[in-house]
Amino acid sequence: MPKTLRLTGDAEADKLLSADPFALLTGLLLDQQFPMEHAFMGPKKIADRMGGFSITKIAETPVDEFVELCVQPPAIHRYGGSMARRVHALAHHVLEHYDGKADRIWKAGKPDGKEVLKRLKALPGYGDQKARIFLALLGKQRGVQPEGWREAAGAYGEEGSRRSIADVTSAETLAEVRAFKKAAKAAAKS
Repeated sequence: MPKTLRLTGDAEADKLLSADPFALLTGLLLDQQFPMEHAFMGPKKIADRMGGFSITKIAETPVDEFVELCVQPPAIHRYGGSMARRVHALAHHVLEHYDGKADRIWKAGKPDGKEVLKRLKALPGYGDQKARIFLALLGKQRGVQPEGWREAAGAYGEEGSRRSIADVTSAETLAEVRAFKKAAKAAAKS
């Protein structure tokens, strides 16, 4: 079994992300306009408030009730309401298309890297970049390496890179990823 992820600095949150593929999908969904490690704490916050992390429970909870649960302090995200709606939609999508088993996205039918990328891009709240980052995270840290995964993940799949959450394995690598993102932002402005 792949090692425990170290994305949040919180052992219990990392344990949940490591054990539950839907929690990991949810963490990356929340990873925008919000510090990475806080975004990946979102599934644990949901679990703490719902008495466990359950894709079925999330989907069966009326959306307004789920939003209310997610916005109470500390909220799951800076934009707690809209992100809660996205998590709810993601739960419905995975239940409908993958029988509630998120890992079927990368396992069902033994897909290659291109197919996994296509499936990830079809998820609510997942665009091209987010899908490539998730594919890189699977390959680099979860041992999920379908044929062509690095090519499909693009620059995020590069060995030794420090571009995204896919490369975070410690506080040091988190700092390196932050530095890379800051430099990329500065270069884009100039």
